[in-house]
Amino acid sequence: MNQTSPAAGEDVEFLENHPIGEIRVGDGASLTRAVTNRDLQLFAAVSGEVIPAHLDTQYARSRSFQPIIAHGMLGGSLISIVLGTRYPGPGAIYLDQTLRFLKPVRVGDTLTVTVTVSSVEPATRRVKLATRCVDQRGEVVIDGEADVLAPAEKLRIHRADLPEPLLADKNLRYEQLLAMAKRYPAIRMGVVHPCSREALDGALAAARLGLIEPVLIGPQAKIRGLAETEGFALDGIALVDAPHSHAAAARGVELARAGEVESLMKGSLHSDELLAEVVSATSGLRTKRRISHVFALDVPRYPKPLLISDAAINIEPDLEAKVDIVQNAIDFARVLAIAHPKVAILSAVETVTPKLRSSMDAAALAKMSERGQITGGIVDGPLAFDNAVSLAAAQAKGIRSPVAGEADVLIVPDIEAGNMLAKQLEYLGDAQAAGIVMGARVPIALTSRADSAHSRIASCAAALLLAHHYRTSPP
Repeated sequence: MNQTSPAAGEDVEFLENHPIGEIRVGDGASLTRAVTNRDLQLFAAVSGEVIPAHLDTQYARSRSFQPIIAHGMLGGSLISIVLGTRYPGPGAIYLDQTLRFLKPVRVGDTLTVTVTVSSVEPATRRVKLATRCVDQRGEVVIDGEADVLAPAEKLRIHRADLPEPLLADKNLRYEQLLAMAKRYPAIRMGVVHPCSREALDGALAAARLGLIEPVLIGPQAKIRGLAETEGFALDGIALVDAPHSHAAAARGVELARAGEVESLMKGSLHSDELLAEVVSATSGLRTKRRISHVFALDVPRYPKPLLISDAAINIEPDLEAKVDIVQNAIDFARVLAIAHPKVAILSAVETVTPKLRSSMDAAALAKMSERGQITGGIVDGPLAFDNAVSLAAAQAKGIRSPVAGEADVLIVPDIEAGNMLAKQLEYLGDAQAAGIVMGARVPIALTSRADSAHSRIASCAAALLLAHHYRTSPP
């Protein structure tokens, strides 16, 4: 049988076909390729086939796939590649394909795809080919037959140059965070007003993962009705009735003060409603530390987790407030196993300018860190955003700093800058976010009402780590 496949040293710059006059029964071509996790992610991104068995390691383990299995049509697409680029090659038109999926394909398998001519009709240019996909053990995983219209003339064309797709493993750091959290037993968490699908789903999913024991605080009838509509089971889940969101916030804080819950999570109410109860001087959860919010972001283009503070609570913090904001962020970073967090105090410029208050505050914070007034991290500023996260930008501007280009934490000048930065990274930079309130007696998972269950689960994992830390080191 005349088989064509690329050999060492073969010129792969061109694609050359086999027109109908050259095709004989028994001829064909083959392709060998290893299946990687990247292949599965790219195939899912293009096709939209995001079934958990192909992408979610934990789901695959729970269904005994372990490891994850490849999309069936990923193997089918390899057959198409051989037909379209090797035999018959450019100019061939796919007319029909039958496929039988005989065995699962897993990440790490090496597949050899072979197409072999079984019949030729020169007058109509119709060609039938047996198509077979075999793994490294010699087992047939896909079998079938293709019907193509062979090219009429000989072609030799340049292979198209494709851009290298940027693809980050968005689940990697999420799974690392869950793995850290699962070292500890679940915490009892008050979920305040979980009256949207996202809020309730996030709490129940975190419970299924063993992160929390949720206490659902809000209008009981409304929560039960939502669960029934969405098909969520509430068996064994504690409910505390509260007539509306304001009452739910007050009741959640009351439970936290009494030690009946070890953490709180915002549901489908406005942040101000919950935080007004948290910061109450008489009945809230205040400590000596100022309360602030920290976003923990997984940004695909950045090589490590990135924390941003404060983008949700303190509107225009003065220097005194920023000291607590920085210390809260450092404390959170250390709980996330960042031993020596590098903290960049952001401004519009990287020079100290009296006319720009943020640059003056940044210089003061850096000096306070040197003097031990802020501890546990390496603090520097002012730094502009580019030279805080890009070593190349810092070097181009001649900045010598242990933080520049390698920041773990970004401290923003005010809530407007922080909110815009965090949401730009999330919506345009494809970042995934978790949100935590620091400085209260208990950790508070605070996400946007529009955030997914994924973000809420990550926030629960962070809250669990903080809650266990607080048992030995109260805030």
